[in-house]
Amino acid sequence: MEAPAQEPSLWSTVREAVRGSEQDLTSIPIRRAVILLAVPTVLEMSMESLLTIVDIIFVSKLGPNAIATVGLTESMLSIVYALAMGLAAAATALVSRHVGEKDLEGAATAAVQVIAVATVAAGALGVVGALLAPRLLSLVGATPEVVAYGSSYAAVMLGGNVTIFLLFVVNAVFRSAGDAAVAMRSLWLANLLNMLVAPCLIFGLGPCPKLGVLGAAVATTASRAVGVLYQFAALARGRDRLPVGARHLAPSLAVLRQVARIATSATGQVLVETASWLGLVRILSGYGSVALAGYTVAMRIAIFAILPSWGLAGAAATLVGQNLGAGEPERAERSAMTIAKYNVLFLSVVGAIFVLLPAPVVGLVTSDAAVAGYATTCLRIVAVGFVFFAFGMVAVQAFNGAGDTRTPLYVNAICFWLFKIPVAYLLARGFGLGPAGVFLAITVAYSVQATAAAVLFRRGRWKTKTLEP
Repeated sequence: MEAPAQEPSLWSTVREAVRGSEQDLTSIPIRRAVILLAVPTVLEMSMESLLTIVDIIFVSKLGPNAIATVGLTESMLSIVYALAMGLAAAATALVSRHVGEKDLEGAATAAVQVIAVATVAAGALGVVGALLAPRLLSLVGATPEVVAYGSSYAAVMLGGNVTIFLLFVVNAVFRSAGDAAVAMRSLWLANLLNMLVAPCLIFGLGPCPKLGVLGAAVATTASRAVGVLYQFAALARGRDRLPVGARHLAPSLAVLRQVARIATSATGQVLVETASWLGLVRILSGYGSVALAGYTVAMRIAIFAILPSWGLAGAAATLVGQNLGAGEPERAERSAMTIAKYNVLFLSVVGAIFVLLPAPVVGLVTSDAAVAGYATTCLRIVAVGFVFFAFGMVAVQAFNGAGDTRTPLYVNAICFWLFKIPVAYLLARGFGLGPAGVFLAITVAYSVQATAAAVLFRRGRWKTKTLEP
């Protein structure tokens, strides 16, 4: 009798994940499937998180106005991220479901349709953002000094938002097809290039002009464009996993309706969340540029920790979609719960470090004592909720992978608009806690959101979700 094949070792599985795997993620052991998909996704997001820290270190050397410019521009870009993430969620749900069904033609059609929609949406937003950058900065609370200083930065970042859309959407396509290594390499290429070019353009190193904060915008946008070119080169190679061809360019009304339905709710859930950050920024801006700069530094550090966790959550979305497509709803749930356990373990450790040692961590990013004071307070308070964030983000992404983007929308609307903003205002102004009240509201709101998402996930109604338009 032939002995059963031995499962590959952890190290060989990790190496296969980084190189790129052709495994059917719905038929191999769950732990192995999670590693093959999660390792490159976490590495992808780790590079993104590293960039957020490196970028703010460079910019912080230009002073509080530069930090405030970046923070306010990112609050506006949150709208762009919401739309891009909504379309990425549609790509994940549709492509992963078709791949699980072994319908590669349907997966390729869905991928191309989502990419086309993303390109058109980005073009329209880019024109508006580039032309109205000074006015938009004023609307989100920038002082006249910050508007004069940072309008060019905002114009370049908003005008070049097509690179954000495509990096999100095309990488979601690759991950959903099970080819997470390509997504990892595209983002690593873009971000490594950014970290090399940014200091040259910001500080005028070598033959480069000294552009200040504008240099950061130019470096970021140009580097992302290089990453997008790599993505399209990988798509054009037409691998067996996702054989994209010219035939998929013809508009498919059925697919576009599916994209619209899923992306609308997915965009809504992210937009509700990200727009609520605009409300927080508006409250914080009343306490001056230093408080806003401290908040920006702290959230950059928090994002540094959370982005790898977001990568794990993204892996859950793909595995849920593929397993539902393969007719394995229980395996889909077990995959999500396995990832949730890893995520909770990781963020528990990071959160403990941030709670116990926030000052040394903040000191790695800024030496401005006033800014560091606000940043330390913010980081310590927000990190208390990391354990809840860890489970909540996996549950939300599992819903999205199943195509049930409405449930997270309703949860976010209640937790972030009916709860986070009023509580932040009440604590900051009503109880006189100032910026600390805003920071506390963030932790409480995300903890409530995570609890609600976990309860609804365990009910399991998402297992019967169809993707019909």
